[in-house]
Parts: sequence; structure tokens; C-alpha cells
Amino acid sequence: MSMKGFTLLEMAVVLLVLGILLSASLPLLSAQQEMQRRQETRRQLNDIQDAVLGFTVSRGRLPCPASGSGNTGLEAVTGSGVAAVCSLSQGVLPWATLGVGESDAWGRRFSYRVSASFADGADGTGENCALSPGVSFQLCSTANLTLLTNGGNKLATEIPAVIVSHGPNGAGGYTLVGTQLSGGSADEQENADNDNTFVAREPGNDFDDLVQWLSPHVLLNRMVAAGKLP
Repeated sequence: MSMKGFTLLEMAVVLLVLGILLSASLPLLSAQQEMQRRQETRRQLNDIQDAVLGFTVSRGRLPCPASGSGNTGLEAVTGSGVAAVCSLSQGVLPWATLGVGESDAWGRRFSYRVSASFADGADGTGENCALSPGVSFQLCSTANLTLLTNGGNKLATEIPAVIVSHGPNGAGGYTLVGTQLSGGSADEQENADNDNTFVAREPGNDFDDLVQWLSPHVLLNRMVAAGKLP
């Protein structure tokens, strides 16, 4: 009897130790999973930027957003060529048009905003510098999106396009069924409020968005290198 009791006691101690070890490892495992999701989403954002640049070189304009509440993933545009007009300035990334993934590592769609003059018909009208036919913007064109960082300081200005993953909490992002999630901190709401200002800063307790922006200089350099602009 004593041997049996001793064995049961040993088993209880082992189970207790295993429980403690498992409890201690769960937060570490969760943190590692979140880090992997952030890394995967960062890779997606880089691929998306390449796709946007490729689209722009081939079409002479930036892609228009898709409707967040729709399920087609196609840019919201009417007409084509020089007659193309964006129906939206902000929505979600037109994943089907660009041929990229629909969602980030947390299963939500990427938000996308574009400076309208860079995405509408490629006629170059309204510019006061040398025009390149078939391109909606020129070397003198000025985009209208602004990026802020900690404390409201300006990180970048005159940005043509911004892509946002709304991170682990998803606040402000669209689900795969087209529902926009509410909530979030003031900075997270800034990335979902349909205006020209966005926030990009290090993650913290009140901010977990990942933001990718298209530098106007990278865009213009790519267009010049492709022979689309002089």
C-alpha cells in the first residue's frame, strides 16, 4: 500500500511540475506566435508595395481601393485608360486586381488609401510641368497623404498611397465578410477614419497597426527607370 501511495504522490508532483512549466511557457509561446505574425505581415506589405509599383508602371496610375464591404477584391474604378476615375479614395487593398493575398496574418483585410490625382485617368491634365502621355501624375505632381509618428510629429508628407494592417486587435480593419471592426485607440482610429492623415509608430499597449507607405521618390524613380516619365 505504501508503494502504491508513494507512486500516486510522485505522479501528483510530476503533474504539478508539468502544469507549472506549461503555464510559464504559454505566454512565451504566444509572444513568439505574435512575432511570427508580425514578420509575415511585414513581408506581405513589402510584396504589396512591389505589386502596387508594378501596376503603376503598367497602367500609368496607382490602383484604386476596393470596397471594404464588398467581396470581389477589384478596384473601384469606372472607365479605363485616360477616362479612369476612382470611385473611392479609401477602402481595402484591391487584392484580386493586384494578385496578392486578401488578408494579413490575423485574417483581416488590408486598408488602402490613395491620393486621388495619382490614381485617376492617366491624362496628366492640370499639371504645370512637362507631360508624359499615359501617366496620371508627373515629376512635379504632389500627393496629399501625411504620416504622423509619436506625439503627432510628421514622419512623411506628400505620400501617394498608404497600406495598413490593423494588427492583432483589428480595430478599424475589415473582416473577410466585409464588416468593419470598431474601437481602437486614437492613433488606431486615425488609420481608419477616411481622411488623409495616418499614424505609423512602434507598437505598444495602445497601438498595434503595421503601416506601409509608398514614398513619392521611390514611385517617381521607378517610373523614370521604366521610361514612363522623362
